[in-house]
Amino acid sequence: MNLMFDRIGSLFFALVGALFIVESQNISSSAYGSQVGPNMFPFGLGVILILLSLRLFWETYKKGVVASTSVSQSPLRYKRFLFILAATVLYVLLLEQLGYVIASFAFLLYAFTMMGSKSVLKSAIVSLLFSVGVYVIYVHLLKGTLPGLPVWLGV
Repeated sequence: MNLMFDRIGSLFFALVGALFIVESQNISSSAYGSQVGPNMFPFGLGVILILLSLRLFWETYKKGVVASTSVSQSPLRYKRFLFILAATVLYVLLLEQLGYVIASFAFLLYAFTMMGSKSVLKSAIVSLLFSVGVYVIYVHLLKGTLPGLPVWLGV
Protein backbone atom coordinates (compact mmCIF):
# COMPACT_ATOMS: atom_id res chain seq x y z
CA MET A 1 0.00 0.00 0.00
CA ASN A 2 1.46 3.32 -1.08
CA LEU A 3 -0.04 5.97 1.15
CA MET A 4 0.71 8.94 -1.10
CA PHE A 5 -0.80 7.18 -4.14
CA ASP A 6 -3.91 6.33 -2.12
CA ARG A 7 -4.28 9.90 -0.86
CA ILE A 8 -3.98 11.37 -4.34
CA GLY A 9 -6.35 8.70 -5.68
CA SER A 10 -8.91 9.45 -2.99
CA LEU A 11 -8.84 13.15 -3.82
CA PHE A 12 -9.14 12.39 -7.56
CA PHE A 13 -12.13 10.10 -7.01
CA ALA A 14 -13.78 12.65 -4.71
CA LEU A 15 -13.51 15.17 -7.55
CA VAL A 16 -14.98 12.63 -9.98
CA GLY A 17 -17.84 12.05 -7.54
CA ALA A 18 -18.45 15.79 -7.31
CA LEU A 19 -18.48 15.95 -11.11
CA PHE A 20 -21.08 13.16 -11.17
CA ILE A 21 -23.27 15.11 -8.73
CA VAL A 22 -22.97 18.39 -10.65
CA GLU A 23 -23.58 16.81 -14.04
CA SER A 24 -26.49 14.71 -12.78
CA GLN A 25 -28.33 17.97 -12.16
CA ASN A 26 -28.25 18.62 -15.92
CA ILE A 27 -30.21 15.44 -16.66
CA SER A 28 -33.92 16.08 -16.95
CA SER A 29 -36.11 14.70 -14.21
CA SER A 30 -38.88 12.19 -14.78
CA ALA A 31 -41.77 13.32 -16.98
CA TYR A 32 -44.35 11.51 -14.88
CA GLY A 33 -43.93 13.64 -11.78
CA SER A 34 -42.06 10.92 -9.91
CA GLN A 35 -39.33 11.93 -7.50
CA VAL A 36 -37.09 9.18 -8.86
CA GLY A 37 -35.80 10.15 -12.28
CA PRO A 38 -32.85 9.35 -14.51
CA ASN A 39 -30.68 11.80 -12.58
CA MET A 40 -30.93 9.88 -9.30
CA PHE A 41 -28.56 7.04 -10.26
CA PRO A 42 -25.57 9.24 -11.23
CA PHE A 43 -26.27 11.48 -8.24
CA GLY A 44 -26.25 8.47 -5.90
CA LEU A 45 -23.07 7.13 -7.48
CA GLY A 46 -21.41 10.50 -6.97
CA VAL A 47 -22.37 10.58 -3.30
CA ILE A 48 -21.13 7.01 -2.78
CA LEU A 49 -17.87 7.78 -4.59
CA ILE A 50 -17.25 10.85 -2.43
CA LEU A 51 -18.01 8.95 0.79
CA LEU A 52 -15.70 6.09 -0.15
CA SER A 53 -12.99 8.57 -1.15
CA LEU A 54 -13.26 10.32 2.19
CA ARG A 55 -12.98 6.99 3.97
CA LEU A 56 -9.88 6.06 1.95
CA PHE A 57 -8.33 9.44 2.70
CA TRP A 58 -9.06 9.02 6.42
CA GLU A 59 -7.61 5.50 6.49
CA THR A 60 -4.43 6.61 4.73
CA TYR A 61 -4.15 9.49 7.16
CA LYS A 62 -4.46 7.13 10.15
CA LYS A 63 -1.99 4.65 8.64
CA GLY A 64 0.37 7.50 7.77
CA VAL A 65 0.76 8.34 11.43
CA VAL A 66 1.53 4.71 12.28
CA ALA A 67 3.55 3.98 9.12
CA SER A 68 5.78 7.02 9.52
CA THR A 69 7.87 4.94 11.91
CA SER A 70 7.93 2.00 9.48
CA VAL A 71 9.92 2.26 6.23
CA SER A 72 8.76 -0.88 4.37
CA GLN A 73 6.03 -0.42 1.78
CA SER A 74 4.95 -2.69 -1.03
CA PRO A 75 6.05 -1.53 -4.48
CA LEU A 76 3.55 -0.07 -6.89
CA ARG A 77 2.59 -2.27 -9.80
CA TYR A 78 2.41 0.24 -12.62
CA LYS A 79 2.73 -2.39 -15.34
CA ARG A 80 -0.33 -4.30 -14.15
CA PHE A 81 -2.29 -1.06 -13.77
CA LEU A 82 -1.40 0.08 -17.29
CA PHE A 83 -2.36 -3.30 -18.78
CA ILE A 84 -5.77 -3.21 -17.08
CA LEU A 85 -6.24 0.45 -18.09
CA ALA A 86 -5.46 -0.49 -21.72
CA ALA A 87 -7.89 -3.41 -21.49
CA THR A 88 -10.57 -1.04 -20.17
CA VAL A 89 -10.09 1.33 -23.10
CA LEU A 90 -10.19 -1.61 -25.51
CA TYR A 91 -13.36 -2.87 -23.80
CA VAL A 92 -15.07 0.49 -24.30
CA LEU A 93 -14.01 0.66 -27.94
CA LEU A 94 -15.15 -2.89 -28.75
CA LEU A 95 -18.37 -2.94 -26.73
CA GLU A 96 -20.63 -2.07 -29.67
CA GLN A 97 -18.89 -4.43 -32.14
CA LEU A 98 -18.69 -7.46 -29.85
CA GLY A 99 -21.80 -6.90 -27.77
CA TYR A 100 -22.05 -6.61 -24.01
CA VAL A 101 -21.83 -10.29 -23.10
CA ILE A 102 -18.76 -11.15 -25.19
CA ALA A 103 -16.87 -7.92 -24.45
CA SER A 104 -17.61 -8.07 -20.72
CA PHE A 105 -16.70 -11.75 -20.52
CA ALA A 106 -13.34 -11.13 -22.24
CA PHE A 107 -12.59 -8.05 -20.15
CA LEU A 108 -13.44 -9.69 -16.83
CA LEU A 109 -11.49 -12.83 -17.66
CA TYR A 110 -8.45 -10.75 -18.58
CA ALA A 111 -8.79 -8.55 -15.47
CA PHE A 112 -9.13 -11.55 -13.15
CA THR A 113 -6.06 -13.13 -14.73
CA MET A 114 -4.05 -9.91 -14.43
CA MET A 115 -5.04 -9.55 -10.77
CA GLY A 116 -3.56 -12.95 -10.03
CA SER A 117 -6.38 -15.47 -10.22
CA LYS A 118 -4.94 -18.97 -9.97
CA SER A 119 -7.68 -20.82 -11.81
CA VAL A 120 -8.54 -19.73 -15.34
CA LEU A 121 -11.56 -22.06 -15.34
CA LYS A 122 -13.05 -20.46 -12.22
CA SER A 123 -12.35 -17.00 -13.61
CA ALA A 124 -14.04 -17.93 -16.89
CA ILE A 125 -17.11 -19.29 -15.11
CA VAL A 126 -17.45 -16.22 -12.89
CA SER A 127 -16.91 -13.89 -15.87
CA LEU A 128 -19.51 -15.69 -17.96
CA LEU A 129 -22.08 -15.87 -15.16
CA PHE A 130 -21.62 -12.20 -14.31
CA SER A 131 -21.82 -11.03 -17.93
CA VAL A 132 -24.88 -13.10 -18.77
CA GLY A 133 -26.52 -12.37 -15.41
CA VAL A 134 -26.18 -8.61 -15.71
CA TYR A 135 -27.41 -8.73 -19.31
CA VAL A 136 -30.48 -10.80 -18.42
CA ILE A 137 -31.36 -8.71 -15.37
CA TYR A 138 -30.83 -5.35 -17.05
CA VAL A 139 -32.28 -6.07 -20.49
CA HIS A 140 -35.04 -8.57 -19.79
CA LEU A 141 -36.17 -7.73 -16.26
CA LEU A 142 -35.51 -3.98 -16.09
CA LYS A 143 -36.20 -3.40 -19.81
CA GLY A 144 -32.97 -1.47 -20.34
CA THR A 145 -30.78 -1.55 -23.42
CA LEU A 146 -27.31 -3.00 -23.80
CA PRO A 147 -25.53 -4.04 -26.99
CA GLY A 148 -26.66 -7.58 -27.77
CA LEU A 149 -24.73 -10.29 -29.53
CA PRO A 150 -23.00 -9.09 -32.71
CA VAL A 151 -24.79 -9.50 -36.04
CA TRP A 152 -21.77 -11.25 -37.62
CA LEU A 153 -22.16 -14.08 -35.11
CA GLY A 154 -25.41 -15.12 -36.80
CA VAL A 155 -27.29 -15.91 -33.59
